[in-house]
Amino acid sequence: MTACLPGLYAGKISQFGIKFIGSFTERMAAFYADEPLPDLGFREHGYLYCVSPKGVDAAKERVELQRGLGAHTIFLDPGPLKDRFPWLNVDDLGGGAWGSRDEGWFDSMGLLNGLRRAARCSGIEYIDNAVIGLDVDRCRVTAAHLATGERIECGTFVNAAGPRAQQVRDMAGLSIPVAPFKRYSFVFASCTPIPGRMPNMIDLSGTFVRPERELFLTGNTPLDNGPAGYDDFKICHDEFEDRIWPALWHRIPAFDALKVRQCWTGHYEYNMLDHNGIVGFHPDISNFMFANGFSGHGLQQSPAVGRAVAELIVDGAFQTLELSPFRFERIPLNEPFLEEAVI
Repeated sequence: MTACLPGLYAGKISQFGIKFIGSFTERMAAFYADEPLPDLGFREHGYLYCVSPKGVDAAKERVELQRGLGAHTIFLDPGPLKDRFPWLNVDDLGGGAWGSRDEGWFDSMGLLNGLRRAARCSGIEYIDNAVIGLDVDRCRVTAAHLATGERIECGTFVNAAGPRAQQVRDMAGLSIPVAPFKRYSFVFASCTPIPGRMPNMIDLSGTFVRPERELFLTGNTPLDNGPAGYDDFKICHDEFEDRIWPALWHRIPAFDALKVRQCWTGHYEYNMLDHNGIVGFHPDISNFMFANGFSGHGLQQSPAVGRAVAELIVDGAFQTLELSPFRFERIPLNEPFLEEAVI
């Protein structure tokens, strides 16, 4: 397995996603009649990965791979990087890799609500309940038991439970290395505005920051990084004071006077084997499908993964994108599908 192979698949998945997002309003038109169509508010500012002097060669290889796949990523040496983003401290950088087009962020709830509406209009029934048990007979899931006492028979069972994937897995006597990992998010105001179209900047420290209208959103990989309790959403305010703010101030000197306006804790559905998703049927329980472990990339990869799951159910094989390297079989073989530059 070459180091570039996971990056190739990630690039194809992301390209599918950006096309889906770009055509989302058109796709939803039939489900909204005379009502206003959903707007995902796509901010095409790109992601800017800061690169250390020692990491320049590897970063340039990744950029060339992405450009070869049709992405608009460019590598900027320190001088041009400073010219384009004058608010950035480049003194200790070897450069930066920036997605100049077809890259950014959008309204995740707008996407969810639009897809949910389209599904309901197409005859899909949503049940507001909790699965507490599964019936497994002759290597198939035959039914799901709900918290209200109901029993629902099933033809195909898809585990898309996010950070609670292990709880659902346990009901079928299966095992995947996916657990909830806490991530702290902070929205802050700055006394000094940042001019121009600020990208989502990822610092050498792993801290990221991007604009959120007149405010900014930031986070990092916290010191207490590890499996968390399913209901543990306690936030660590010291993470901002002791680690995030110093990193931001070093990289963006204008961030010398900040005030946190809002903060929360979320959970990554973290794949502890290789930080990549698990997509496909279990080899022994033939109708149990995994769509788990995306480790923070789930929103970005969801259009492609949703299509892949549908194709496996309907056609029995991947059709649009070949996602076989993400299938469950790599887990018991302990064959990680590793990707470089994961945040």
